[in-house]
Amino acid sequence: KTLDDRAEIQDAWVWIQSGINSDGCHNALTRRKIQKGDIVMLNCFPESMQGYYSALERTFFLDHCDDASLKYWEANCAVHRRGLELIKPGVKCSEIADELNEMLLEMGLLEYRTFGYGHSMGIISTYYGREPGLELREDVHTVLQPGMVLSMEPMLWVPEGQPGAGGYREHDVLIIHQDGSVENITKFPFGP
Repeated sequence: KTLDDRAEIQDAWVWIQSGINSDGCHNALTRRKIQKGDIVMLNCFPESMQGYYSALERTFFLDHCDDASLKYWEANCAVHRRGLELIKPGVKCSEIADELNEMLLEMGLLEYRTFGYGHSMGIISTYYGREPGLELREDVHTVLQPGMVLSMEPMLWVPEGQPGAGGYREHDVLIIHQDGSVENITKFPFGP
């Protein structure tokens, strides 16, 4: 049986945040025009035919990137890469958060972390399918197991008025397979 391709896009959405409006998770729309040197955060949320949601978020810069912004972006990408390496069966969510916190602390950037490092992904939506017991935070001690689907999405937020002000986030979705292997299904490049 062939499914109608239109069903794939009926509940998918994309938005772009820029400049200081990239400072948070999914800010409201504004009429501000993107300017050269702005942080540009791309957010894509496609739905599969099976009703599962996924997500892709990437940080870019329009035309050029100043030194302060590049520092924060590279740091966040380093944390993201390490987080991807840590996701495997038998590891506690809190252990992942603790190690990534230590990385940010050593970089002098822990104060700019905004929320957990990732979460479960599920049916219906990236929000409603989330399980509180599968958040990559210090207070969640759930052990990762085969069959789990979760994100890795560290975010740094630099307050307005500081060099490099805005938000930096990369977001990938990973599946822990029954054989213990971990697959990053995002397959979209990131980082400097």
